[in-house]
Amino acid sequence: MKRTVCLALWVGALTATAHAAGPEITTDVPSEPSGKQRPLWELGLGVAGLRLPDYRGSDQYRAYALPLPYVVYRGKWLKADREGARALLVDVERVKVDVSVAASVPTRSRDNVAREGMPDLPATGEIGPNVNITLLRTSGTKLDLRLPLRGAITFQSSPRFIGATFSPNLALDLLEVAGGWNVGMLAGPLYGDRKYHEHFYGVDPIYATASRPAYRASGGYAGWQALAATSRRFGNTWVGGFVRYDSLAGAVFEDSPLVRSKHAFTAGIGISWVFARSSELVTTTD
Repeated sequence: MKRTVCLALWVGALTATAHAAGPEITTDVPSEPSGKQRPLWELGLGVAGLRLPDYRGSDQYRAYALPLPYVVYRGKWLKADREGARALLVDVERVKVDVSVAASVPTRSRDNVAREGMPDLPATGEIGPNVNITLLRTSGTKLDLRLPLRGAITFQSSPRFIGATFSPNLALDLLEVAGGWNVGMLAGPLYGDRKYHEHFYGVDPIYATASRPAYRASGGYAGWQALAATSRRFGNTWVGGFVRYDSLAGAVFEDSPLVRSKHAFTAGIGISWVFARSSELVTTTD
């Protein structure tokens, strides 16, 4: 059950990140034209399928199927929409500051060759401020510079703080493409502090073997990431999907024995059915 809950959190985070690009990971709906009257809230439920590596740098993948919640809230400061679930802290012309979230799935070391004999990797959650600067905006296009800075903790009986990440990116939104599809793309570098990288890529001497030497990770550049996502609403049905590419080439920890692949592709698809909505209407502005 704990693994399922953590996966659901990861899907939520990644879905929001994906569609915010046009993502990390998170709770997402298709884009809506400005000035439209929409329900204050909507609820739905569906299913999602995912294929993802055990962790960034792993050469082993898992496939998952799990529930996919659909939650929309169009409040003034608290929102859950196409840009994810967030609390809007600052909203001025071309600049917004909100709360950014991300997550990673748990990994059982007995199921991963590179980590065999090491402690399991618990699922993690990340949260922190995110500055959005709108560089370009038209009726159907939006280009943002996003600057999320997050602290990370583990999801376990005694949660631990495991460091901080910074992932600046350019995010492009295209609305109503090819008859009604909304397309989002983002790309940018990733950075983490020493504590964060050590959690995923460090090898203590007690766990060293002939093929897995002891290793201490350092902080800094962690590679780059690019993501593309699309979604569309058909009446009460929402469908969406994403693909993500990760590169660890040049990362400060790329020589860790736990890095078995410097490239990774993640993909997912989901469908949700909206079964409840508010009778109160609000005017959407985004």
